[in-house]
Amino acid sequence: MLTPLFISIIFLLAGFIQGVSGFGSALVAIPLLSLVIDIKAAVPLCILNSLVITTYLSLKMHKHLDPEKILPLCLAAIPGIIVGSTILKQVSSTIIRVSLGSLLIAYSLFSLFTQPKSRKIHKAWSWIAGFLSGAIGAAFSAGGPPIIIYTAMSDWNKDTIKATLSGFFLFNSYLIAAVHAINGLTTIEIFTYFMISAPFVLLGTVLGTICYGRIPQDRYLQIIFAFLAAMGIMMIFVN
Repeated sequence: MLTPLFISIIFLLAGFIQGVSGFGSALVAIPLLSLVIDIKAAVPLCILNSLVITTYLSLKMHKHLDPEKILPLCLAAIPGIIVGSTILKQVSSTIIRVSLGSLLIAYSLFSLFTQPKSRKIHKAWSWIAGFLSGAIGAAFSAGGPPIIIYTAMSDWNKDTIKATLSGFFLFNSYLIAAVHAINGLTTIEIFTYFMISAPFVLLGTVLGTICYGRIPQDRYLQIIFAFLAAMGIMMIFVN
């Protein structure tokens, strides 16, 4: 009987984290959900709740959404998903996780302690970031880092960064949710948990967004790098 309560609390926290940073709900939700429900149920449930988060954030940040920034990322992610499903699956997931995790930790620590200046990045990198996010995400469900690094390195303000992340994750979430539904992964039980937890994840996202509005640009980038480091640690040590 306590399972729905625990799930709701988890998504309240997950929504808050993504409301603040623009990403990271799965980083919080998946490990905690796996303590109360099967991981095969946790993933589609997390995707459903991410629809609530990313839809709200995209609507909230719609003034800062730039199709020229988001479209290449989304289009490049599609072939990336195909490649990731075919080629990268042949490579040891452990090797990929450890390599990417180590890269994330090194890059995040470097950025936190040296505070490199943002710069105008060539548009070609948006296609590369989108492709890598699709490929890595399809290979082992961790496609966020390339997009996050790309936006953090660009000479954009924090609203543009968050809006671009939200728009990209919105596209990915709906695409993955559709695939889950078609493949029968979204069961009645999962949908029931979703209906119970959706108001809590929305509340957490709203509260996180309120806090986000009070965060200065430099501090926001520090939060992003801190979460990237946490992602790297989880990739290395969490199976």
